[in-house]
Amino acid sequence: MTTVEQAKLGRAGLAVVLLAALLPMTDAFIVNVALPTIGDELGASGAELELVVAGYGLAFTVFLVLGGRLGDAFGRRRVLVAGLVGFTAASLWCAVAGSGGWLVAARVAQGAAAALIPPQVLGTIQAAVVPQRRARAMSFYAAVAGFAAILGLVLGGVLVAADLWGMSWRLVFLVNLPLGVVAVVLAVVLVPETRSPRPMGVDLRGTALLALMIVLLLAGLNRGPVLGWPWWTAGVLVLVPVVAVVLWRTEVRVVARGRVPLLPPSVLATPPVRRGLLVVAPFLAAWAGYLFALPLTVQDGFGLGPAAAGLAVVPMSAAFLAGSFAVPWLRARRGDGVLGLGALVQAAGVAWLLGVLASGAVVWWLLPGLVLVGLGQALVVGSSQISVLGAVPPEFAGAGGGVLVTTQQGAMAVGVAGLGSVYTGLSGAGFATAFAVVLGVQLVVASAVAVVGQRAAMSSSAI
Repeated sequence: MTTVEQAKLGRAGLAVVLLAALLPMTDAFIVNVALPTIGDELGASGAELELVVAGYGLAFTVFLVLGGRLGDAFGRRRVLVAGLVGFTAASLWCAVAGSGGWLVAARVAQGAAAALIPPQVLGTIQAAVVPQRRARAMSFYAAVAGFAAILGLVLGGVLVAADLWGMSWRLVFLVNLPLGVVAVVLAVVLVPETRSPRPMGVDLRGTALLALMIVLLLAGLNRGPVLGWPWWTAGVLVLVPVVAVVLWRTEVRVVARGRVPLLPPSVLATPPVRRGLLVVAPFLAAWAGYLFALPLTVQDGFGLGPAAAGLAVVPMSAAFLAGSFAVPWLRARRGDGVLGLGALVQAAGVAWLLGVLASGAVVWWLLPGLVLVGLGQALVVGSSQISVLGAVPPEFAGAGGGVLVTTQQGAMAVGVAGLGSVYTGLSGAGFATAFAVVLGVQLVVASAVAVVGQRAAMSSSAI
């Protein structure tokens, strides 16, 4: 067995694992711009289009922590290769889907395979990069995460507009095939095998209960508005807190038996962690609903083509990337005040977008607001990550990261299902009206986060 001390990840190997990380991150965004075309060609309903996005996020959320445990136990390169193979195969399934339902199923499979990839990338960097180069490697990973949003939105629009060989939206999935094959081959050749000397067990019950809780929540939020809230949609939502309680008690019993749970209660019970997660969850849910509605609005509402729609959001993505790099510098000067500052910046951007919609101005007047929204999002997410992870007890550092990412991805999946259903239901009254409602929710959430962030900054400065 290759040990951590023997394993070394060179520059070429680092490039390979970063390519591997880029694929699932890009696919979280590449489909958004293609949604109107997918709906037209497959006859997919608005609810199915929501699940094309939310289904990927759901599977990614549920299996992310499990993927990290599998890599620790069976070898990170082995699980990385398995994830890449599964992701590539699922991408082919997406490309050949003949209906909205089949595309949703393929996206769920794609998200499950994608969840195996990021934990192996981070684990390999941690285990196989020498300490003096590790911080730089992690900065490259963060840059890839920011770049993925830009690449996904632009590439999705360009590929749909290019319509090569008459493949239309299917190209956004077919592009993963050559990249996935190359990543698999290079990973086998250039990435060393590493694993944890003390791997944690796999919490299957916790994983199953978490999956059930999110599925119930998505089912209620996705089908309720579409079907006029029949009794069963309300019933599944009532079951969500019941399953949450069962999940909590199950995790407590796992700890009592001396094993490591999927979601450690001691981490969730830490007040700064709990407060941070309660702040970031609704903020990311609103963001995900906005990202679902924005490409649909600029295409179906403002009449832009897919390529132009992808390019229209580049300033927002670029601002997000720049803001991500600025977070450490700003926190060194303003501390926890960066959270409230970011929320205020986003609220200003959302207010600008609402003003453009109300005035009936041309689509390009949206750009300044998009920049502010992207910048504010980066400041809030980056600052909250630092605060939450900094409050996690050192002995639960890895598990705490898993809890944070699981919360983030779960909140975004729920946001697409909930706000996406609201947007779809109101689009018959006009895309501007539907988008304004989504923006209104985002403005309320951003304003609330700004108040919470300001109070937290005042409390920390008073200590």
